[in-house]
Amino acid sequence: MQVYKRLLHLVKPYLSRLFLAMFCMLVVAGATAATAYLVKPVLDKIFFEKNLLMLKILPPLILLLYAVKGVFWYFQTYLMNYVGQRVVSDLRAKLYAHIIDLPLSYFHRHPTGVLISRIVNDVNLIQGAVSGAVTRFLCDSFTILGLTFVVFYRDFVLALITMIVFPIAIMPVIKIGRKLRKISTSSQIEMGELSGLMQETFSGARIVKAFGMEDYEKERFERVNNRLFRWYMRAVKMRGVTSPLMEFLGSIGIATVIAYGGYQVIKGVSTPGNFFSFIAAVMMLYRPIKGLSNVHNTVQQGVAAAIRVFEVLDTYSEHKKTEGIKLPRFSQSITYENVWFKYDQEQSWVLKDINLTIKKGEKVALVGPSGAGKTTIVHLLPRFYELKKGKIIIDGYDAQEVSLDSLRAQIAIVSQEMVLFNDTIRNNIYYGRLDASEEEIIAAAKAAYAYDFIQKLPEGFDTVIGERGVRLSGGEQQRICIARAILKNAPILILDEATSFLDTESEMIVQKAMENLLKERTALIIAHRLSTIRKADKIVVLHNGQIVEQGSHEELLGKGGLYQRLYEIQFKGKERADLESIADKVQIKAI
Repeated sequence: MQVYKRLLHLVKPYLSRLFLAMFCMLVVAGATAATAYLVKPVLDKIFFEKNLLMLKILPPLILLLYAVKGVFWYFQTYLMNYVGQRVVSDLRAKLYAHIIDLPLSYFHRHPTGVLISRIVNDVNLIQGAVSGAVTRFLCDSFTILGLTFVVFYRDFVLALITMIVFPIAIMPVIKIGRKLRKISTSSQIEMGELSGLMQETFSGARIVKAFGMEDYEKERFERVNNRLFRWYMRAVKMRGVTSPLMEFLGSIGIATVIAYGGYQVIKGVSTPGNFFSFIAAVMMLYRPIKGLSNVHNTVQQGVAAAIRVFEVLDTYSEHKKTEGIKLPRFSQSITYENVWFKYDQEQSWVLKDINLTIKKGEKVALVGPSGAGKTTIVHLLPRFYELKKGKIIIDGYDAQEVSLDSLRAQIAIVSQEMVLFNDTIRNNIYYGRLDASEEEIIAAAKAAYAYDFIQKLPEGFDTVIGERGVRLSGGEQQRICIARAILKNAPILILDEATSFLDTESEMIVQKAMENLLKERTALIIAHRLSTIRKADKIVVLHNGQIVEQGSHEELLGKGGLYQRLYEIQFKGKERADLESIADKVQIKAI
């Protein structure tokens, strides 16, 4: 019932249209009942009594009834579908907005394809329950009431016989509906898995082809697709049973009515017109009652989908991003005080008792082995995750108490994962600040050393770069990301492995762009290549979630600790690579 109430609450803004549609349904139901009622005078007055006046009146009256019914049917169909589609559109927008506001940890736990399936497939099932099912339920209910009145008016005893059958017919329909809800939930889960599989395969098409795994991916898809097919066929079986079962149970009532009613006509207690008017009303009753059984099945599927949608909507989100103290523009320092963090309750601590101070204008580099906690430290600053223990203080303000909007407005991020959208270069840079002028976008592109290659593209800044910027090289993608960060003009900068996937030539250009980006900004820099952070004001060395060393490049080399070992490993590896490169060139010359 809670699910029904929440769905009905979505209809509240459109109650005026709903009531108007209900009025139209009443007229349609009245016209339908009147049609059944007129069977008696048509048969008795025209065919048996041969009344010429009735022959002149009744045919035009029947035409008028059907015309009225048609007009009001059109309006009720339009209005109910408007309400249904509007409700579903609102729900889809609400769900999308809520998912966008969910914490980053939620996206780590739920595959992208599953979330897409909630917005597309689950909401579509709700659409059937809200628009189609509600329309049929109201219209069929009104029609049943009108025809029931005609049935009881024509023959009370026959009506009682007929009504005994209906509850018997409805009971199996209710049981089938419950089974359909369970089947629908399972099929929606499989649909989510199928969407996730497609999203993974299509986004990773390059790797699939590089490893020749097309057949393997086809088999994976086929397995999930077949499971989905089997769930759909179970639903088809359930729905397929409903109609013939109702027809059979209904036939018992009709056979009984014909036997008893025919006997009454033969004995002269009732007229043929009265009997056939009764039969017409009963026959007309069959369609809306059958419709209600189908509505029940549709609603059960919609409820199963609604439960999954409301689960997402009930998940804690960051939608109250404006709540809290507004953080002034950064001007002093960032301090991590006794910070502890882990992603899940069962997991061990990722960060342990982190204490770190970063002054305005400082370039602080975070280094350490993979899994040491470098990325986690920087992701806690914009509150992508909430702290478990400790505080992060920005200019004297507790980051947990300031509004997310004002906090994240202070921070720009350039990461190894170059996130670009299937849009123009201009709009990808413009994403950094929506109120930026054309001149500012061009200036940002120039500062990021992107302007020259953009001008060489066929449509310049209006060039669409494809999904994730696939039409650009790695270096070009990164320079667009840097231009976006420059345009944002945030005082705090996070660089997360920003050059880790670039070749030497691209890295040199990007490093120049980085120098422009770093000017007059406070930066937290993560880099595996220690050569890129020699100029950092402070290097923080992490190991197993703890800070083990701090200092400048020269100070840390002199300590003979973990930093020195990491540096020696990289230096020797680079030295070996340089020697191999020289040997290759000598060998090529000899050839």
